[in-house]
Amino acid sequence: MHGGNRVAEVLKAQGVKTLFTLCGGHISPILTGARAAGIDVMDTRHEATAVFAADAMARLTGIPGVAAVTAGPGLTNTITALKNAQLAQSPVVVLGGATATVLKGRGALQDIDQVPLMAPHVKDVFQPGKVRELVPSLERAFAAAKSGVPGPVFVECPVDLLYPEAVVREWYGLGHGGGGLSGWMQRMYLRRHVSRMFRDADRQHAGPAMVEPIPTPESARVLAIAQKLKAAKRPLMVVGSQAVCEPDRVAAVAEAVDRLGVPVYLSGMARGLLGSRHPLHFRHRRREAIKAADLVILAGVPCDFRLDYGRQIRRAATLVSANRSRHDLKLNRKPDYGIQADPGVFLVDLARAAPATGGAWSDWRETLGSRDRERESEIEVQASESGEHVNPLALCRGVDRLLGENSIVIADGGDFVGTASYIVRPRGPLRWLDPGAFGTLGVGAGFILGAAASFPGAQIWGIFGDGSVGYSLADFDTFVRHRIPVIAIVGNDACWSQIAREQVKLLDDDTGVMLARTDYHRVAAGFGAGGLVIHSDEEIDDVLGQARDIAAGGHPVLVNVILDRSDFREGSLSI
Repeated sequence: MHGGNRVAEVLKAQGVKTLFTLCGGHISPILTGARAAGIDVMDTRHEATAVFAADAMARLTGIPGVAAVTAGPGLTNTITALKNAQLAQSPVVVLGGATATVLKGRGALQDIDQVPLMAPHVKDVFQPGKVRELVPSLERAFAAAKSGVPGPVFVECPVDLLYPEAVVREWYGLGHGGGGLSGWMQRMYLRRHVSRMFRDADRQHAGPAMVEPIPTPESARVLAIAQKLKAAKRPLMVVGSQAVCEPDRVAAVAEAVDRLGVPVYLSGMARGLLGSRHPLHFRHRRREAIKAADLVILAGVPCDFRLDYGRQIRRAATLVSANRSRHDLKLNRKPDYGIQADPGVFLVDLARAAPATGGAWSDWRETLGSRDRERESEIEVQASESGEHVNPLALCRGVDRLLGENSIVIADGGDFVGTASYIVRPRGPLRWLDPGAFGTLGVGAGFILGAAASFPGAQIWGIFGDGSVGYSLADFDTFVRHRIPVIAIVGNDACWSQIAREQVKLLDDDTGVMLARTDYHRVAAGFGAGGLVIHSDEEIDDVLGQARDIAAGGHPVLVNVILDRSDFREGSLSI
């Protein structure tokens, strides 16, 4: 048994079913050990994709997602994906290869000081220096990733801890003589080093996952909030990703929101919590609704740029915030009632404590519903406008029509994807994934892989702009090799539209924001995937139907949609 087997033993004990990777000599034993343990190994074409995939799997299953990458450049390639997971509060474990313990700082291949590089982007760093430390270090890493505010952790795995002892002794030249006194002294030092490194290696065995208690709200404060809610005339809830970070509790959270009867806006991973057309769920003109509310409940949502740093909430309104993070709880706006606890648990407790409201807020709900219907009518009119190419709103409405009930929508960043977020309705909880607060481009391929591994058989739609798809194209090879039947929709308007719209208006210059009408469908076909193209609104339903049929046959497909440019998201650039 070698160190890679011991790593795999821990992964299996923690419930990990898929390991995402890009191969490298420093981590080969981890990959072979995982396969031997019955863990699927999904190899990608970029290390960031592997970490994005682990991030998606963590969000969808609640089990920390795991990525293994090689030392040096393999690890540096993960930084953006790690920071995205950190800001999205996603429990991810990154196993990073490292040079042999005896060679650190001596100019070995891909040897850099990795810990200072990784530390700002993770909750914790673990550095086993002996084989017997691998198992406990990994178990602590998993516990850290899940505890409190979830987030990524880094485990550095030196290559000589992973290979069999006999191989390591051969690497160190311990089977050879010569070199005089200095050679003899060097061999003595190395023998002691290897002996210490492998001593008691067989004493450590993986145990069950360590579960940290989930923070719970104080009952007295929940009762006080329930009374405030009873007295409110225009209450409103905004529910975010943190409220659904425990997937096995999502149904209870949805039931609680329904029982409370409070109008609600859903964001991030909470999209789809109430299904596609629940009467309490409102989608449009959130800013107006928040400004009019006399009580606002933020469940797992900080007052960051997405809420205009708290300025949308009236000073006269009662602000209730539930968040695992003390920092996010008070970010930019101190709440009247701050509950440092799991927001999902808080909503369940509040629903139990709150008295039945009946039709108390029916007029308020009708006001919000009227605004929603008005905006939907405007979108319908805008979607019917014809141009030279495809109307992006018409395309999004076409995607929404064809989504199956088991669909998962992966939204990579960009202007077209932002448009889709207003129109495409997730069919249920944990059926929408987007980058989160970091606004990262390039999550698409990894999120698709993570979703496919989490829910085999689900219909997966990837929505890309022509800017963001550039990060994911090589992984159509991954989709083909691993038979991931994704339907990838690329909105191709030959432009970085969200940036261009503001840059050209403010600076009268389009430097760096123009692209070409690239044949992305041909690129996908070159990797062995299906490739289709849409040139007009009239082709939308037919071609998307063809794409869905190709995916149903087990094959990935990319649909290149030649879009007209749109001002639908005018003013959407955030600072």
